[in-house]
Amino acid sequence: MRGSLAMKIVVPSFLLSLLVCYSASYPLCTDLRAPFNAGNAGLAFCRYNGSVCCDSAQDLRLQKQFKAMNVSDPGCAPLLKSILCARCDPFSAELYRVEQAPRAIPVLCNSSVSANSTWFQLYMLDFCSNFWDKCRNTSILNSPFAFKSKAKTTAGSGSKISDSWSSAAEFCNEFGQASDNISVCFSGGPVKLRSAENSSTPSGICLEKLGNGSYLNMVAHPDGSNRVFLSNQPGKIWLATIPAQGSGEILGIDESSPFLDLTDQVHFESELGMMGLAFHPNYQNNGRFFVSFNCDRAKWSDCSGRCSCNSDVGCDPSRIGLDNGAYPCQHHSVISEFTTNQSSLGGDINPNEVRRIFTMGLPFTAHHGGQILFGPKDGYLYFMMGDGGSIGDPYNFSQNKKSLLGKIMRLDVDNLPNSTTISESKLWGNYSVPKDNPFSIDKELEPEIWALGFRNPWRCSFDLERPSYFLCADVGQDLYEEVDMVTKGGNYGWRIYEGLYLYHPPQSPGGNTSASSIKPIFPVMGYNHSQPQNPQGSASITGGYFYRSTADPCLYGSYLYADLYGGGRIWVGMENPENSGNFTSAQVPYSCAKDTPIQCDAENESLPALGAIFSFGQDNSKDTFLLTSSGLYRIVSPSRCNYACSKETMTPRSPPASAPSPSPSTSMATPWRHRGLEFLLLSLILSYMLLFGFCCEL
Repeated sequence: MRGSLAMKIVVPSFLLSLLVCYSASYPLCTDLRAPFNAGNAGLAFCRYNGSVCCDSAQDLRLQKQFKAMNVSDPGCAPLLKSILCARCDPFSAELYRVEQAPRAIPVLCNSSVSANSTWFQLYMLDFCSNFWDKCRNTSILNSPFAFKSKAKTTAGSGSKISDSWSSAAEFCNEFGQASDNISVCFSGGPVKLRSAENSSTPSGICLEKLGNGSYLNMVAHPDGSNRVFLSNQPGKIWLATIPAQGSGEILGIDESSPFLDLTDQVHFESELGMMGLAFHPNYQNNGRFFVSFNCDRAKWSDCSGRCSCNSDVGCDPSRIGLDNGAYPCQHHSVISEFTTNQSSLGGDINPNEVRRIFTMGLPFTAHHGGQILFGPKDGYLYFMMGDGGSIGDPYNFSQNKKSLLGKIMRLDVDNLPNSTTISESKLWGNYSVPKDNPFSIDKELEPEIWALGFRNPWRCSFDLERPSYFLCADVGQDLYEEVDMVTKGGNYGWRIYEGLYLYHPPQSPGGNTSASSIKPIFPVMGYNHSQPQNPQGSASITGGYFYRSTADPCLYGSYLYADLYGGGRIWVGMENPENSGNFTSAQVPYSCAKDTPIQCDAENESLPALGAIFSFGQDNSKDTFLLTSSGLYRIVSPSRCNYACSKETMTPRSPPASAPSPSPSTSMATPWRHRGLEFLLLSLILSYMLLFGFCCEL
């Protein structure tokens, strides 16, 4: 994005303050409610359609508020109505942005424009002054423009704007917005965002291949070094070393010496196996880490627990349809805790399970999610769980608030209950429930639930720079693969909706939930199975990360995701404006660098054969990786693949082979700091050349 350094830092900071203060809110809305779908017909009063931030009840309240203002002036009334209805705009978080207290009205456009602007542009960009001209002498009951410190009339009486404000300049200084950022001010109707440089799609993604192994999980070592933990689906975990960018070295790993081998306990098949790996936030001191996997109670005696199909959720296990020859709850989802010797924290490990955190029997052999993550701010363990399987979630587990299937759970693994507490509270293992989980608001929810309405959340992540941004990819059924921005208590629609579309299950032995009874949060990104650029069809989505490395500056701040088996197709999601929650995404090409440490197998002349893209990963240098069936790949500088990137000002130089491992104290936190150093160095060079009379040479 073009602009001054100050704008790049200050603008995101105050928007982030809004998100942090209201961490449970959806970032598009200031009324702390998730967006609603008003359809093509739109809201009855405010007339916004599509994805909006008001439901019909809020729309009616705004209508009553407007009526109570008793504005009869035909010139002022429609302008005042539009201002009230701005709360329903899908970008209201931008319009009502504040640092401390919520605004009464949106920021009104008050911009100077060039002489070449049309009359319409002049009118809309100077909406605040035009509003003043039309409404300053209009009597408005309970006016939102009359501050108590300035109002000269009593509360509830007819109040003219001119009673509180003496001029358009004074009024617009309070309620208007300067001309340098008109994309986030209100101009009388739905926000129309102008294009920005950071919204352009990168020309391509350049990859280098570092290893031939097939892995499902990558977790950066908590010590901040260049080491990572890698695990595969059959049940092995390795400690590996990531080489520096441009070093030409390959992944440092000894496949014959795993960090932990759980293949005897893990049941591995197409959608079963070791699914998740997470290290305690205080791992450096306590050595605790957690593994999520599936087991088979017919093969392992310790694989036992309550069945997710039970009387609490109105489900009879004996009537569950069988698939793949398994009987109901033969397989379980398990979270186990292990410890590492605190003196080594990377070598000596206790191979025996310390405690069973969670165990739940599964109705079918598919859709079990299984990823686990620690929240970067709250320190709680998030557990992603699918709907349990079978076509169309026939037992409606995802919408059943008493079922843990089709949910994201949030568990406290630091305050462990005793056996009596577990039995009396019907917990599924050794954990406690955070007191601020959504059940504190919605008493119908099981206490473990953080969000609901998922089919099979496959790979979720928190943004490194904005922890309130928690994105999850959710696998579709027949039509749509989606990416959701997950918030506290959010309902993401399945199986009432598949992405943006109403879904009609082929069978419903478990009953149905009506569309009118929920307030679904629709995807922020995704793709249809029938997209023209997707002739081979889709399998399922693989969620990724916000790209925060400096290796490819044209990818910085974008969200990456892919299709599992769709020929290595990768999408880049760009947010515009920043921190708005409004994303556009596009499929981008990719290729393998000619100087890759390991040559990429070619699908054709320019396309490397990635195979299945199982997961994405990040290391402590913030580099992003693709974990595929053909190996481990890292995203590198676009110039190494001859992709154009105007922001790539230098060709990266290979660091010394003995370069120290990166750590939190030495790694760069933001791209502008990196660019600032480059700019300073370039300025010194230019000054030196000018001083000695070399300007003509330039």
